[in-house]
Amino acid sequence: MNRPNIVVIMADQLAPHFCGAYGHATVKTPHIDALAQRGMRFDAAYCNSPLCAPSRFAFMSGQLISRIAAYDNASEFRASVPTFAHYLMSLGYRTCLSGKMHFVGPDQKHGFQDRVTTDIYPADFAWTPDWEAPDERIDKWYHNMQTVKESGEAIATFQTDYDDEVEFAARRWLIDRGRERAGGDDAPFCLVASFIHPHDPYVAKPEWWNLYSDADVPMPEFTLARDEQDPFSRRVMDGIEASYVPLTQEEIRRARRAYLANVSYFDSKVGAMVRALKDIGELNNTLVVVTADHGDMLGERGLWYKMNFFEHSARVPLIMAGPGVAKGVAGNACSLVDLLPTFVDIAGGTADMFGEPVDGRSLLPLARGEYDPVDEAIGEYCAEMTPYPVFMIRRGALKYIHCDPDPPQLYDLALDPHEKTNLAADPAYASDAKQFAAEVAERWDSESLRADVIATQKSRRALHAAMEAGAGEAWDFNPPRDASQEYVRNHMDWTVAAKRYRYPPLKENSE
Repeated sequence: MNRPNIVVIMADQLAPHFCGAYGHATVKTPHIDALAQRGMRFDAAYCNSPLCAPSRFAFMSGQLISRIAAYDNASEFRASVPTFAHYLMSLGYRTCLSGKMHFVGPDQKHGFQDRVTTDIYPADFAWTPDWEAPDERIDKWYHNMQTVKESGEAIATFQTDYDDEVEFAARRWLIDRGRERAGGDDAPFCLVASFIHPHDPYVAKPEWWNLYSDADVPMPEFTLARDEQDPFSRRVMDGIEASYVPLTQEEIRRARRAYLANVSYFDSKVGAMVRALKDIGELNNTLVVVTADHGDMLGERGLWYKMNFFEHSARVPLIMAGPGVAKGVAGNACSLVDLLPTFVDIAGGTADMFGEPVDGRSLLPLARGEYDPVDEAIGEYCAEMTPYPVFMIRRGALKYIHCDPDPPQLYDLALDPHEKTNLAADPAYASDAKQFAAEVAERWDSESLRADVIATQKSRRALHAAMEAGAGEAWDFNPPRDASQEYVRNHMDWTVAAKRYRYPPLKENSE
């Protein structure tokens, strides 16, 4: 069986609303659009937790965060949790991570055979919230409005340095696979190229900033003042300082312009990965997946960043193109936990190889344009700016959001895509609201989950204090490299090295 390669190109904090393939009128995303035009666009794909590390751990494991205690950006991703990288390795794939995955803990590979860059964020317990003091800010790590106020352009940032390195390392890894193909090794491969853009700070290189004018930047479509917000949104506004740090229209426009510029910058990375696959002759045998860990409110509803289950925060782009994938649009709700069983399915594996329960389902039927009876996405949020877990169920056109101390929220996205009207108390939706409330009570024990979250927070804060005092070694990943064996060295024959590096290789003289 000719099993396809898998290349996942992941953005950070990219809402699908800001991609041309999803209908944005002015953003320039030609490479993402081209993939959508030749493949399947998923129109109701969600993250399983609208925060970086928890979302990525769910993506890697195919499990909801409550199952693996992946609560926040300082939760350890246990080495004992199987990931799709483990399963694909077992199925004979060569696997690689280039870029961000926000792994927390001493295991910094989680099944990837190769990891060719460091991460961009710390791998320890620094980001641990405190649900017993939920109103206190972790000032070193929490978002604030200064990030918006400082938006604009710059020649370089730590983020552009990082993403340029991720692109280079991923492309070099792919070229190495081409070299191996030329030598007779035809093992399939899986590469995850994971970029930090368009995540805030909203600062863009001039060449991307200048792709846009202020006239190209639509302002938020629906905003609410703090006293009009639901209780959880008020807590988020307080936590990011949006409640008491006002923004001017010019500051909002500048941030949104920089965001669009960085979406185009990320799109250029998508193009670079596709070109590398063409260069090694593997594009037609590769499933290319474009997605993100979560979205960005970007001023919609008066909110910024993520950390909530409204559409701009919780939805993600999901586009698949490659062998066996139909051209079209899939409307079924799905989520990032569905990608692990999808990849295993593509690779020829079966569910009986799973070492732990998997909460997702294979999206291959939808990718092929076939019927899928499942139309559901589940979300959980157990991080900062809340004292209790927040749950989301998206089924069909309805989205239900629950947090124990707050009134429930119910939205009909078919009729109300901007989620302007909470229907939880609407008599016309009384049966739906009752069924969702019963399902939440059946799926989750909120008090028990809260107790576990608090217990892990206490232990991690104690451990972090010890680590700050000098206990142990830092977990931050240092990519192994031996420069003495690279390029041309004194112990090498330079003609042999030149032949090994040249791709495509010179054809042997037949005469």
